[in-house]
This record gives sequence, C-alpha cells and structure tokens, in this order.
Amino acid sequence: MKKIFLTTIILSIILNLNTFACTNFLVTKGASADGSTMISYNADSHVLYGELYYYPAMDHKPGEMRKIYEWDTGKYLGEIPEVAHTYSVIGNMNEYQVAIGETTYGGRKELHHQDNAIMDYGSLIYIALQRSKTAREAIKVMTDLMAKYGYYSEGESFSIADKNEVWIMEVIGKGQGEKGAVWVARKIPDGYICGHANQARIRTFPLKDPDNCLYSDDVISFARKKGYFNGKDKDFSFSDTYAPVDFGGARFCEARVWAAFRMVNDDMDKYEDYASGHNLKNRMPLWIKPKRKITLDDMFKFLADHFEGTPLDMTKDIGAGPFHCPYRWRPLTWKVDGKEYCNERASATQQTGFTFVTQSRSWLPDPIGGINWFGVDDAASTVHVPLYCGINKIPETYAQGNGKMMEWSDNAAFWVFNQVSNFAYTRYDVIHPEIEKKIKNLEKKYETYTKAIDIAAAELYKTNKEYAIDYITNFSVNTANNTVYEWKNFYKYLFMKYMDGNIKEKDGNNLNPKLKQPGYGIDWYRRIVKETGDKFLYPSEKKE
Repeated sequence: MKKIFLTTIILSIILNLNTFACTNFLVTKGASADGSTMISYNADSHVLYGELYYYPAMDHKPGEMRKIYEWDTGKYLGEIPEVAHTYSVIGNMNEYQVAIGETTYGGRKELHHQDNAIMDYGSLIYIALQRSKTAREAIKVMTDLMAKYGYYSEGESFSIADKNEVWIMEVIGKGQGEKGAVWVARKIPDGYICGHANQARIRTFPLKDPDNCLYSDDVISFARKKGYFNGKDKDFSFSDTYAPVDFGGARFCEARVWAAFRMVNDDMDKYEDYASGHNLKNRMPLWIKPKRKITLDDMFKFLADHFEGTPLDMTKDIGAGPFHCPYRWRPLTWKVDGKEYCNERASATQQTGFTFVTQSRSWLPDPIGGINWFGVDDAASTVHVPLYCGINKIPETYAQGNGKMMEWSDNAAFWVFNQVSNFAYTRYDVIHPEIEKKIKNLEKKYETYTKAIDIAAAELYKTNKEYAIDYITNFSVNTANNTVYEWKNFYKYLFMKYMDGNIKEKDGNNLNPKLKQPGYGIDWYRRIVKETGDKFLYPSEKKE
C-alpha cells in the first residue's frame, strides 16, 4: 500500500511538471511558401531529456509482441502484437513523410484514467508513425489502438500531417468503468494554418463530411450519458464539453496560438482580451488564413516567441530583470499576501526537451521529400538541423542514450545547447542577440544546402536508391554533428567575452582585451533609486 501511495505521488509530481507543456503549429500546402505541409512541436517538460528517437524499419515474426512503456515516465503498461512490417522513424517523422506532434490539454479530470488501459499518447504517436503511410492511416491506427487496448493518458491534441494533408485530432478518455476514448479529427482547409498549445480547440464540427472530419461514433452520445451535454447534435462542441476553457487555458495556452496567428494575420487583435484570459466567450477560430505564405523561418519564429510586441511581452515587465530576460522560473503561479499571481507562458521556454519543424514535400521521393528540422533545448536558442526522413543512421550527438537528464555527456547536443542558453539568461539583452544571429546564419545556410541536396539526391534516387539514402544520411549526420561541435566552440567564445558581467573584445596584439562595463542600464538604476531612496546615494563635494 505504501509503495502504491508513493508511486501515485511521483506520477502526480511528473504530471504537474508537464502542466501547460508543448506547443504545435500546423501549415497546409496552400499556406506554405514552397508547397510543403509543415507541423512544429516544442516538447516541453522539466524532466524531458532532448534526444532524437530512431526506429529502423523492421520485419516481425507472427506472434511477436511489442512492450508498451508510458512515454512520460517509462512505466510498463502492457504489450500488443506487432505488425508484419514497421516503417523507419526519425524523431517524429517516418520514411513516408508522415509527422505527428502533440500537446496535452487535460480536460475533465474524471475522464483521465481507466483501469487496464495501456495506450498512452506517446506510444500512440510512435506506433502510428511505424504503421502509417498517410495521415488518415495514422488516425485510424491511433483510434483503433485506443478502442482495443484502452487509453491511458489525459486529454490530448495531435497534429498529424503527410505530404498532402494536415489534421488536428483531439482525444479524451472515458474514465473508470469505460474503455477507450472519444475523439474528433478535422482536416485543416488548404491555404489555412492552425495551432494548439495545451487547450482543446475543436468546437462544433460537421457530422456528415468524412472527407474533412472524422470522429468516434459515441463522441456526442457519451457526453449525453455523462450529463455533459443535452442540446442538438449540430450544436455539440468538443472543447466546450470535454475541456471548457478557463483563465489558465486562455492565458497560459491559447495566448501562444494567438501570438503566432497575430504575426501573420491582421485580424487577431480583437482576440487580445481572450488571450489575456479576460473574455472567455471571445474564442479564436480553430484556423486562420495567413496574409502571406508561411516560410520555414516563420515556423521557427512561432516556436521562438516570447510575446514580443504584444501586451504580454515578457521582456518588458519587472520579472525580466535588468537585462530584459523573457524567462520566468517556475512555478507558473505564486502567492503573495493571500493573492495568487501568474507568470506568462510563452511558446519559447527554458524547459523544452526537443523542438522540430517537419516539411513534407509531395514533389520529391518520400525518403528525400521529408525533412525533420530538429533541435534540442529552448527553441529561441537552438539551431534546427535538417534530418531527411529516409536516413538510415542518426548523429551521435543527438542519439538516444548519449546522456540523460541527470547524466552529463560532453558531446551531447542537449547539454551543449543548454550551456549556451543558460549562460545567455544571465545577461540576455547582450548575449542573446549574438546567439540569434548565429542561429539565423546557420539555419539559412542549411536551407540553401538542402535545396542542392534535394536535386542531387532525387536524381541519384532514379538510378540507385541505396546510394541516394547514403547521400542524404551522410549530409544529415555530418551537418548535425558539426553543428554541435561548432556550438561547443561558440560557448567558449561567449563565456570568455561575457564572464563576470563584463564585455571583452580582442585589442589587436595587445595582451589585455578592450573592456566594457555596461552595468544595469538607466531604467533599472531608476528602479533601484525608487525602491531604496537615498540608501545608495553617493555624497558629492560642495564648492564654497
């Protein structure tokens, strides 16, 4: 009994650490600058170690079983039969350009758990990637598994894309005494973009449009049975029924989607009160039409956002300190004199384990058409490196097992990027601009490289597929490893330049460098004087 109680406490702590975690953006072919479909994912958790998952394609014998372990905790849940053949998966993208991301929204607590369920959301993602050639197939794999083996997790939103379609699917379990989950999946209209960030977003949906909307047979009847809904079927709202939005759902979650939408659509300011948590009836649309085509760089910016230029700008309030740092150390909410207050929760956050943007491109052979632009740690301080979905080897610096959350590895990308980002937090307004400039230079260079690699690899694929795979593998592995080695040297440069609160630069052949001591800035000094009065006043001599 004591062991069960302790396990419950540990799981509760882990779930609380993951609260309001993860951010996804979804882009259709008609909305992207190059005609690709794209999804993005910041996988956020204070205990998630950033590494690149790799599942090679495999054949399985009849009767072979697959063990299921919960992605968040590693807890063993059970086993299911393997299929005859599973596809190769690099991170969250498979060899057929199918990509899946997620955010947890929780929803009604009484629906979170069901006895003997073994399919958690992480297992659903990676099993679906190994068994699906299209987004629709992935939806069927995931929903069939939940129906047969039960759903173990809380409410989830999934981004599911292939080279032609992009879908958002929202799922919640049925709680104790029931098996499986209720769910609805909607195809994003071509030319539009979508996003989700820990708040269920699908509201009403078409009941007779299987080309664009799929749902469980009992998604409405189950709500009626539980007493959650008693209106007409056409008025049924998944989000309002299974995960009603509250202040936290708007301010901590929907605000991230609003900030990204606002960058590419001029009609979003009217939802500012909703994003701030003050007018919950003024809900944003599920998807929007951007005013221009979305580029890969736009996707990186969505993930790296701290609400800059909005009323929630994290570089402006006193929590940013003298160096305008847009990060707030947890907890997310805090109390003073009996009143509860909150920090903002932006897309870019210090606890990101890994981050990616996937591109699925229908005009290229599958192994070459899919690119997983993958990074680790804070999305505003990382370099997204290009990993073609058809590669048969992964870079050692990003590989699973190269370090852990409490195990240092000197050549692990996660630790190398954390060294740079955490050092930047100490004097953000002068250190981060150098990081941002270097990131942009590298990512732009890699975008240029991939255009040439695409052409050469596609031509080679026509005559020798094996050589083409080796070609994109060598490029992906070498680019990723070299990025980490370059970042290690970058850290040394930054540390020498900015240590001890100084800014130093080489001064020709002189032994000593040029030295600047910029202090805290006039605005912060004024705050000190306002807070302390004459405590630090330096007396000046008066002349007779």
